[in-house]
This record gives sequence, structure tokens and C-alpha cells, in this order.
Amino acid sequence: MPTVKVFNLENKEVGEINLSDEVFGVELNEALIHEAVRNFLANHRRGTASTKTRGEVSGSGRKLWRQKGTGRARVGSIRSPLWRKGGTVHGPKPRDWSYELPKKMRRGAIRSALSERLREGNLIVVENFAIEKPKTKDFVKIMGNFGLLADDKKPIKTLIVDSLENKNLVLSSRNLPKVKVVNSNGLNIYDLLYHEKLVISKEAVEQVERLLNPKLDKKVKEE
Repeated sequence: MPTVKVFNLENKEVGEINLSDEVFGVELNEALIHEAVRNFLANHRRGTASTKTRGEVSGSGRKLWRQKGTGRARVGSIRSPLWRKGGTVHGPKPRDWSYELPKKMRRGAIRSALSERLREGNLIVVENFAIEKPKTKDFVKIMGNFGLLADDKKPIKTLIVDSLENKNLVLSSRNLPKVKVVNSNGLNIYDLLYHEKLVISKEAVEQVERLLNPKLDKKVKEE
């Protein structure tokens, strides 16, 4: 069972927390993570690309000249795909690219990614995000305390997991590029891989463990 230090917003150690092996101690499964990311991107694909067939483009349907005797190639319609501004053959049409990924696979990929972030040392547990005012400048200072700013003082790609009801946190961070705030239910595999650092509140850790722990799922089903 991994033990992680808990810090306050000034980056001072205030305690420790034991993380669940079932959620934060899982082996890296690259194939499962790849499949989960592929599913995530497919489900967010708009699928609105569309082209017109020869039956949909504008233009007369009459035969342009007689079949024989002109010395020219035979042609039946100005809307032929062979002609400029003619219809498109086998072009894209609006479609739904989404597909279902089993819940066990999706949660397993998130567990694997969370465990890898912990092994990398890119997971920071904060006691709470008690921000007094919704001020971006103050929030940037907090990020600086944890070393989440680059050399040019711009934020590193950081994912923050806490309650979205914490309005001061949401308002303070929304103007910062590469910083995203989600709650435990909104945690997804794409955000975990895109952001280099993961900052999670102590309360959110407990919520994530309740959501992703397969043993707890079995207990709920048995009850």
C-alpha cells in the first residue's frame, strides 16, 4: 500500500495518506491505455464531414450532346464525377464514430495511468484547495510553490482534481492555459496522459478510490 505525503497550499507537509493498491498500485498496461484513448477520441469525434454525390450537386440532368458523331467523348450529365463541380464518389458522409468500451477496461486504464503518475513522482496530494479569493495571481503563486511553473513562469500542463463546487478554485484557474480542473467523476484517461502533473485533494483521493476500486464494486453488487 503506497504512502504519500500530504501538503498544504504552501507546499508544507501536513501529514500522510495511504493509497489503495487496487487503484494506485497497478502495473502499467500500455495496450489497455491505448485502447481507452482511442475510444475517448472516437467518442469525441464530430463526424460532420459531408460531400455531395452527383444526385445532390446543382446542374441540369440533360444530355449535353448526342451520343455519336461529334468526335467527342460520350457524356450523360454535367453532374458527372469526371467533370469539374461534379459529384463526389465515395466521399465522406455524416456518421457516428463513437463506440462502447467496457466499463472494466475504461476504469482499468485510468487505474494504470494513475499508478504510473505516482511511480513517476508526478502526483501531488493537497490537503484542500482553500482559496480565499478567485484571483488568478494568487493561484499562480500556489502553482509556483509546487514547482508547476516553467522557466518562463508559465504553467506546466497540470490536471487538478477537486470538487467543482469550489468556485474560487475554478475561477482562479480557468484563465490559465494548460491547467484544467475536474472532479473525481470527470477524471478520464486522455486528461491523465495529456497533463504532465496531477494535483489531487485529499477528499478527491477518497472519492476516486471509491469509484475505481474493483473490490468496492463487488461489495456494492453483493449488498
